[in-house]
Amino acid sequence: MPETMNSSQAVDLIVVERNGFIESRHSGVAVAVDASGKILTALGDPHGLVYPRSTLKPFQAMASMQSGVPLRGAEVALACASHIGSAEHMELAKIMLAKAKVSVDDLQCPEAWSAHESTRIDQVLDGEGKSKLAFNCSGKHAAFLWACTENGWDTKTYLSPEHPLQQRVIEVVEEYAGEKISHLGVDGCGAPVPVISLAGLARAVSKLAQAPGSKHSDARAATIATAMLDYPWAVQGHDMPNTLVMEDLGVIAKLGAEGVLVLAAPNGTAVAVKMLDGAGRGADILGLTLLAHAGAINAEQLAGILAKISRPILGGAAPVGSVRLADSVVELLD
Repeated sequence: MPETMNSSQAVDLIVVERNGFIESRHSGVAVAVDASGKILTALGDPHGLVYPRSTLKPFQAMASMQSGVPLRGAEVALACASHIGSAEHMELAKIMLAKAKVSVDDLQCPEAWSAHESTRIDQVLDGEGKSKLAFNCSGKHAAFLWACTENGWDTKTYLSPEHPLQQRVIEVVEEYAGEKISHLGVDGCGAPVPVISLAGLARAVSKLAQAPGSKHSDARAATIATAMLDYPWAVQGHDMPNTLVMEDLGVIAKLGAEGVLVLAAPNGTAVAVKMLDGAGRGADILGLTLLAHAGAINAEQLAGILAKISRPILGGAAPVGSVRLADSVVELLD
């Protein structure tokens, strides 16, 4: 059976400290690459295989755009999003569905409660219940459906691996990762999700981030990278970590389920992280530190963003500890 990295291929990346005692550890693998895809830093085995999960959404959106979907502005960002289901997100998804001449019922992602508190309260008070629009992948699925209506493809089977759109997704991922897909599964939203190496994932997002500054890049890649940075609220949500990183640093940030994260600066420096236990806690701290270590952001920028996105460990209501880099990582990066 194919599998992701095991503990012998991983290292301690993050520790949780409470009152001077290390209470928990998160092991995993992380890799930083430069604009050419050369590995700059590797923590654990960067060639181990992963499901990239939602970090692939920009490339799935690219497949939709290559299939003729005329996404514009915030629509592009929502197609790349793991959003929190705010009213703003859901309204934009509805607009995309209307342009595609399909309905909410045509979406094949699951129904969900909004992860945005005030929107969720409204869902309950209005008696609306769960909605497919509130599911974090609704923008991606709206773009998928739009690709189908633009090409006369079957909208009922748009999640099938044999569907023309999903075949194009595979082509895009293989092109940007620079490697063949070795295994295909089903993501939480129902879409096919390929297996690639963590280094391949870092290479892919590096190429994406460089696209706006390269005349040799696919114009749609440039549009996607630009839209994610121009409309970061659409990619996750106001005051959410990925959104804050993009707003403050101009760095593409995209989380994925099961402890996956990618970050990429405009100069092509990119980081990919996979936490072995599937928990994302501390992945952003590690990823941003690796970007700083590679010179893509400076120490002041790193300190400023970590102050915004890091949360203390509480004892009662008082801070008693922190989530921080493991000592072995600090020693390696010094």
